[in-house]
Order: sequence, then structure tokens, then C-alpha cells
Amino acid sequence: DKEVRAIFLRLFAQLFQGYRSCLQLIRIHAEPVIHFHKAAFLGQRGLIENDFLTKVLNGMAFAGFVSERGPPFRTCDLFDELVAFEVERIKAEEGNPPKMIKHVRELAEQLFKNENPNPHIAFQKVPRPTEGSHLRVHILPFPQINEGRVQELLQEGLARSQGAPPATRGDKKCVVPAGPPVGMFICS
Repeated sequence: DKEVRAIFLRLFAQLFQGYRSCLQLIRIHAEPVIHFHKAAFLGQRGLIENDFLTKVLNGMAFAGFVSERGPPFRTCDLFDELVAFEVERIKAEEGNPPKMIKHVRELAEQLFKNENPNPHIAFQKVPRPTEGSHLRVHILPFPQINEGRVQELLQEGLARSQGAPPATRGDKKCVVPAGPPVGMFICS
């Protein structure tokens, strides 16, 4: 399934190449608003008549995409790298299926590594119970829970968490690479 995901990743990277050059940051509100200039994007790519891309850009999913990926300072990922740095490679591979397949497999491997950062850790399988194990009498019953002790532990945990700083995610934020301007991607 990683190869299928890699194909879609490439597809959307090709569809949205240069989208960052059509983002406008509007700072008239307390919170900055990010606006995507659809007409400029379609016009510079020569795709004004393309109904599919027009419908994609008008959809709610693309609006969410812009609000999530529009900020210039956030955690970058594989999609950002494809859009910003792999433009020429994707163009060159259009007429060469073996190179395209090789790139898809590289992306799939990267997706797999992103989801499994520690491949050396093996997951232990839980063994199946033996036949007749449910008939054994030496299994101890589950112990009774002391409600008073549970409440004490909850109160201690709440007291500690109120004094502790809020937990933050370990992702490093960086300036998102803009990539080449959208005018470079004139499609036929």
C-alpha cells in the first residue's frame, strides 16, 4: 500500500506544483488568514479551462490543505520536499516509466520509514492459549479495586499536571521551502 500512497503523493505534488507562490498572507485580523489565489495559479499554468483542477481547488479538502500547509513556518514533510525540490526530476521521468517506478519505490520506502522509525524492534506475537486452558482452576481471579486508592492516585496526578509545563510535540518547525514559481509549470 505504500507504493499506491507514493503514486498519489507524486500525483498531488504534480497537481499542486508552485501552489506556494499563489498563497497570500492577510494580516488584517488578529490571526493571519491565508488566501490561495486560484485564478493566478490556473492562469500561470495554462489550466483555466481544466474542469477537474478547478473543482479540486474549489473543494473543501483543498481549503483545508491551504489552511494546514499554508503557514510559512511549520514542520515540513515529504510532500513539501517533492513540491519544492523534485520538480525537474518528476518532469524528466514523465517519458521514462522505469525511472518513474524507481522513484515511486523510493518514496514508498521513505513513507515506510516514516511510519516505522525503529524497524529493529520486533513486535512479539501473543501466543494462542492452549486447548483446554479455560478449564484450568489454578487461575487467580482478578483482584478487587480499592476505590479510595484510585481517587488518591487521580488527585496526585492532577496536582502534578497542573504545575507541569504543557507537553509539546518534538517536531522541529522550519521555514517551508517555496519551490519554483508556478509559471514554470505550463501544462498542455
